[in-house]
Amino acid sequence: MKTPVITGSGLYTPPQSISNEDLVACYNQYVERYNGEHAAEIEAGQVQALAPSSVEFIYKASGIRSRHVVDREGVLDLDFMRPRIEMRGEDQPSLMCEMGMAASRQALERAGRTPADVDLVIVACSNMQRPYPAIAVEIQHYLGCGGFAYDMNVACASAAFGIQAGVDAVRAGSARAALVVSPEICSGHLNWRNRDCHFIFGDAATAVLIEPSDRAGSGTRFEVLGTRMQTQFSNNIRNNFGFLNACEVPQRAWDDVLFHQEGRKVFKEVVPLASELMLGHLDSLGVSPQSVRRFWLHQANLNMNQLIARKVLGRDPDVTEAPVILDEYANTSSAGSVIAFHKYHDDLQPGDVGVLCAFGAGYSAGSVVIKRI
Repeated sequence: MKTPVITGSGLYTPPQSISNEDLVACYNQYVERYNGEHAAEIEAGQVQALAPSSVEFIYKASGIRSRHVVDREGVLDLDFMRPRIEMRGEDQPSLMCEMGMAASRQALERAGRTPADVDLVIVACSNMQRPYPAIAVEIQHYLGCGGFAYDMNVACASAAFGIQAGVDAVRAGSARAALVVSPEICSGHLNWRNRDCHFIFGDAATAVLIEPSDRAGSGTRFEVLGTRMQTQFSNNIRNNFGFLNACEVPQRAWDDVLFHQEGRKVFKEVVPLASELMLGHLDSLGVSPQSVRRFWLHQANLNMNQLIARKVLGRDPDVTEAPVILDEYANTSSAGSVIAFHKYHDDLQPGDVGVLCAFGAGYSAGSVVIKRI
C-alpha cells in the first residue's frame, strides 16, 4: 500500500468582484421597485412587502465583505440579477472546464508535474454545468491527462470526499497521481432577489494533486494521515434543479429550483456534526486537537466556523489557527476549505498537523488530517 501525499494545490479566482455595498445598492433598488409595483396588494395584506438589506446585516450574519463572480454586470442588472454566461458550442471547452484547468495547471506547477503524470481526474463540486459527458473527462481531455476521470457531488463537502477518493486510489495503486478539481459557479444557482441568502455565494475553482510519497518531488508535501466522511439526510439545504423539472405537474416556482435553506436549523445541526466528526477522527489517529496547527474549514459562515473551532479546541481559535477567506470570496461551496488550505499552508513546518474539514447539504461532512513532511 502506498502512502498518499498532497504535493500541490491550485486556485482560480474570477477577476470580477462584487462588494457588499454594490450588492446592497442593487438589491434595495429591486425591493423599492417590487414594493411599488405591488403596493395595492401589500396594502390589502395579500402580498408581503420586501425588506431592504444592508452592509451591516450581511457582515454580521456571515462575515462576508465581497465575492468574486464570473459575471458582475448580470448580477447587478436590476432586470436580470444573475450572471450572464455566453452559450458555447459543443466543440468548445465549458466554463467549468476552463476554470478547473486554470486551477489544475497551478497545482501541477507547484508539484513539479505535467498533465501526463496524472491518470485520475475527479471533479468534485456542488453543481455540474451538465450531466454528461463528465466535466472531469472534459478537463482530462483538454489538459492532456491519461487514465480515467469522473464527477462527484456531495454538495459543499465535495472536495473532502474527492480527496478521500483520490487518496484511496493512490494508496491502492489504481492511480499514480490523482487530481481533485472543484470548479464552483455558485452565482448561477443563487437567488439574488432573496434577502436571506442574496449575499452568500461567490465563484472560484480549486485543485489538489495527490501522489504516493515514494514518487513525490521535493516541494511542499503533506502526508494524508487519514480521511473520514459522514452523511445524514436533511432537507434544510436544498436545490431542486434537475432534468425532470420540465416534466413535473404542476411546474415548480422559479425560485424553487435555486439554492434555499433553513439557516437557523442548519447552524444548529451542522455545528455539532462537523465538530464531533473532527474530534472523533483526531482521536482515532491519536492526535490531540490542541496539537493541530491549522484548521482549514469550509467557508460558509464566520460565526459557524468560529463555533466549530471552539468546540474542537475547547477555546476560541486565533486567526492563524482557523484562517478566514470568506470575507473576500464568500461561500464558494466545495472550493472554500481548499482555498483556505491553498492560501495558508506555506508557513507550516515539518511535523505540523492540519485538518481540512468541509460540510454542507446532505448533510455531508468530511475530515482530512494531514501532516507537513
